[in-house]
Amino acid sequence: MYKNEDIELKIEGIVFPGKSWGMAGEKKIVIKNGLPGQQVLVRMKKNRKKYEGQIVEVLEKAPNEIEALCNVFSKCGGCTYQNLPYVEQLKLKENYVLTLLEEAVIADFEYEGITPSPEVFGYRNKMEFSFGDNAKDGPLMLGLHEQGSFYNIVKTDDCRITDNDFNLIQKAVSKFFSESGLTYFHKRSHIGFLRHLVVRKGKYTGDILLNLATTTQGELDESVFVKILMDLPLEGQIRGILHTKNDGVADVVKAETSTILYGEDKIEDKILGLTFEISSFSFFQTNTLGAEKLYSVIRDFVGQGQNEVIYDLYCGTGTIAQVLAPLAQKVVGIELVPEAVMAAKANAEKNGLSNCSFIAGDVMVEVENLSYKADVIILDPPRNGIHPKAIFKILDFKPKLFVYVSCKASSLARDLPYFVAAGYVVKKVQCVDMFPHTGHVETVVLMEKR
Repeated sequence: MYKNEDIELKIEGIVFPGKSWGMAGEKKIVIKNGLPGQQVLVRMKKNRKKYEGQIVEVLEKAPNEIEALCNVFSKCGGCTYQNLPYVEQLKLKENYVLTLLEEAVIADFEYEGITPSPEVFGYRNKMEFSFGDNAKDGPLMLGLHEQGSFYNIVKTDDCRITDNDFNLIQKAVSKFFSESGLTYFHKRSHIGFLRHLVVRKGKYTGDILLNLATTTQGELDESVFVKILMDLPLEGQIRGILHTKNDGVADVVKAETSTILYGEDKIEDKILGLTFEISSFSFFQTNTLGAEKLYSVIRDFVGQGQNEVIYDLYCGTGTIAQVLAPLAQKVVGIELVPEAVMAAKANAEKNGLSNCSFIAGDVMVEVENLSYKADVIILDPPRNGIHPKAIFKILDFKPKLFVYVSCKASSLARDLPYFVAAGYVVKKVQCVDMFPHTGHVETVVLMEKR
């Protein structure tokens, strides 16, 4: 097999997130997207150590395949499994997690099943849209990145996994800038003005926050831009419009300077009755109702026992710490991002929680400075899991319980054997689907000291 050679095969299995595989003779071909049971034409991409390919055409649908509701599903990179019934998506995800745990020799635990998302469509409370085009020198586009392309943008103003207000805002902003003559920031030449549009909305409050990210290579007609947005017939209400400027070459949303064009630079939302302030750059779970399910599982795993001290490592804006505050005399959170810690402190004060404290710093460093003996330690690390050097420092606390919250099951399966070797038993495992139609799933694990 050679690069760019087309071969036909049947997809036999799934590799998460968002990959599948099939056999061409004795060779296993890994493909982006795809469903088991599909007969596909695949164009080979690599033929060295790994065989990888890209689907050119689906020749025969899978037996359980359905029509996706989104009209750009095959192009947009936002969803992977919208062409699969939701109950089948859940089966794929839990089978994937359980297989990884079995391969890591994690056994004899109570599997509590997979909790579905309360909303299958319209669940996302944040979207980060990009400016660009879909062909060289083509018309300006505002949307999401096309599958398999670093440059092309797909117009996604009828997205099914977001609130409809997001679609109305995307259409209006796209039209405004298409008529303005302003250009997008080109990743190769580093010339252009428009970069990103970030939209957030409170599920319970209806508050909307918009952040237009540009370079300094142009001028924004601020008053007209604000008026177009404020005149939209939205179900929610715009609480703030920001304009942030960044001349860096990296394709990320960050602010070298930030101006409030209207209102405030934050919104509010609720989780399990607690109120949280959210800025444009805050980490906040993108599925609010799903987060309530996830945090309820964590709370149930911690239980109502005599927990004097709980540590919430990798605490973000302190949402988990504050949900657990009634279950302990003291909760201490550690988070690397200083702005998130400031938000956590403000939110705890807003919610009247005097037993929560938060530390800004690297978990690997700050755990050495913790003086209290913890009864429970919550671990909610980034996708890559716990840093190998940090694991042993964390294990030295020897709490009664660990609750590990993972958004990447392969990282979880890599880390759990360290806890087992240190004398902990995996008691319970529960999956929570926070991201319908994608290849991502949250997994919560309860570990108890022998």
